Amino acid sequence: MICIDPITPANTHLFRQIRLRALQESPSAFCSTYATEFAFDEAEWARRVERWGGEQGIGFLAMDADRPCGLAGGLVQPGNQAQLVSMWTAPEYRRQRVGRLLVESVAEWAAGRGLQLLTLMVTSVNEPAIRFYESLGFIRTGGSEPYPNDPALMEWEMARRLD
Repeated sequence: MICIDPITPANTHLFRQIRLRALQESPSAFCSTYATEFAFDEAEWARRVERWGGEQGIGFLAMDADRPCGLAGGLVQPGNQAQLVSMWTAPEYRRQRVGRLLVESVAEWAAGRGLQLLTLMVTSVNEPAIRFYESLGFIRTGGSEPYPNDPALMEWEMARRLD
């Protein structure tokens, strides 16, 4: 059974493990790289956990018993909204509702803070992710920007109301 747990100092090692796996498996889904984050020291991982454990951010791990199988984060943004970040599900858990549980956990956290909109950025070539987000009620806003790690790719903004 899949459980969704907040990222805390007690599970930093699991957060690091799944984040690095995500960066290796889906490099164009993130604005960072495996090489950059592999080099982070323990203090940097602790800072990331702290940022995702406060009023302005949250991080969640999807767990299958003691094995992490996905992650997602949310960050409060100006304009009464939150941004879904670092969303990833291990390939062997895709199409098993793990991603949906992660997104809904972030959405509940944001709605609990009175925020009205959940946004995200997705690379324009990631059709499976676009279809997944659309199935959860996200729509393209028309906003776009070059993907930071490869300006030849575009990122599209998608959003969903939280009321």
